[in-house]
Amino acid sequence: MPREVPQGTGPSPIRDPRVLEVIERLNATRRHPQDDAFAGPSRHDADAFADYGFSIHPDQGDLIYLLCRGMGATRVVDFATSIGMSALYFAAAMRDNGGGRVIGAELVQAKVDTARRNLADAGLADYADIRVGDARETLRDLGGPVDFALIDGWPLPEGPSLARQVIEILAPQLRIGGYVLNDNAEPDFLAYIRDPANGFMSVTLPIKRGTELALKIG
Repeated sequence: MPREVPQGTGPSPIRDPRVLEVIERLNATRRHPQDDAFAGPSRHDADAFADYGFSIHPDQGDLIYLLCRGMGATRVVDFATSIGMSALYFAAAMRDNGGGRVIGAELVQAKVDTARRNLADAGLADYADIRVGDARETLRDLGGPVDFALIDGWPLPEGPSLARQVIEILAPQLRIGGYVLNDNAEPDFLAYIRDPANGFMSVTLPIKRGTELALKIG
């Protein structure tokens, strides 16, 4: 049975028809593996799913764009970039804010190549730096305080989730008043972000399967 193409609940705040055209194309061509692919031996192998873009929902993208515009964001993190859907929303906000940089992290080279093409098609290539490799290495030095970070990474077979490991790397680099948006609600990520000792407050938004939005306050 074909999967439903996700649609936003209202018109996008993005006004550039070139950007919207690429976003609409990516939504219309979404592909999802068969459910049994996640039960096989390669379920934790990101390269095995190189042909699939596990992209954010349009409502999540619109939220990213609006928050980045409202806070005047100029340095943001996109983990994981996949084929570039979230990077498009971030990069559009950077351009519309007058300049900035999306620092992306993606493990699979084929997806990085696709993301770069999509950004170029939208006229946003100059606003993105997509780093290839393990985010636990590529995101260790972001070159300055970060305004906003998306954490939507690949599941690991055991141990701390990537989301938990990445937030521990990003938190010291995130400015006071900066945001973190998490897509997968990993329990150990939520435990970290909801512990007041770590300097965040957060809320669960009724978007997709539940989207956690956290604000750094200390």
